[in-house]
Amino acid sequence: MKTPQSVGNASRLQRWGYFFVLPFIIVYAIFSLYPTFYTFFLAFTDIGGLRRTFNIVGFNNFVRLIADTQFWSALRNTFIIWGLNFVPQLGLALLLSIWLSDMRLNLKLRGPFRAIVYMPNLFTAASVALLFNSLFGWPQGPINQILVQEMAVLDEGVNFFRSVPLTRGIVAFIQFWMWYGHTIILLMAGITSIPSTYFEAARIDGASAWQTTWRLTLPLLRPIMLFILVTSMIGGMQMFEIPFLMTDMRGGPDFSIRTNMVYMYNIGFQGVNDRAYAAAISVGVFIITSILAVIIFFSLQDRSDLSKKRGGK
Repeated sequence: MKTPQSVGNASRLQRWGYFFVLPFIIVYAIFSLYPTFYTFFLAFTDIGGLRRTFNIVGFNNFVRLIADTQFWSALRNTFIIWGLNFVPQLGLALLLSIWLSDMRLNLKLRGPFRAIVYMPNLFTAASVALLFNSLFGWPQGPINQILVQEMAVLDEGVNFFRSVPLTRGIVAFIQFWMWYGHTIILLMAGITSIPSTYFEAARIDGASAWQTTWRLTLPLLRPIMLFILVTSMIGGMQMFEIPFLMTDMRGGPDFSIRTNMVYMYNIGFQGVNDRAYAAAISVGVFIITSILAVIIFFSLQDRSDLSKKRGGK
């Protein structure tokens, strides 16, 4: 039975907890929550240029957004680049995480390897974009010099950033290179959280490494892979720095790497400075991302979990 003194001590500790959490709440409200609500508000106005005054225009910006072919083209570019980097990223990360976590192999130096593959994720996207822009520069970039002078496989340098497939491929590779280490860490954490008794039982039953992976590891990794898919899709919808800085800051060539965020920046802060329509683009991307996340979550969720939840009601 709790005494009045213990209840009073718990109450004081709870108040101190609120005190220590308060700085985070204040910072979050100022720099995240307020800008979010303000963006939603601007989407229903006509503010633009250097004007500080505006009028409420209702859903006009969203009607314009639905009919905007450039927005849908940017959305298509976003999904192409995200798909080109996510599919190989998940495949390679899954292969390496299973290989590194295999107790039968008992590989050494797994810790340093995880640190090395995670390192690209620590670099700023802007610096990586400028680095690769220099590496693939025309006509005297390092890659062109290797292909023309060192390997002599080409007679002259390639202008990589004048080719739509090559430009998309470079941007997708950068996204892959920066994030596959993070995916490996998450998958390895998921594998190590599986009780070792499951693998021991499979080994005793005579299951091969392939059977253990296919029938035990992958099904138990389904929740973490669903989490990786949803978070990667959300991050992919927010691609900005790399496609923005890679070429002409407008998604060239032929706007092939102009993602949603690049298009939003071009509209809101370059040229006409139509901040109201840029806010509508942001809200539109938020709505599309939320709908896709919900669809992915419910379509890929384990059916046995759903049946258990329904049966418990």
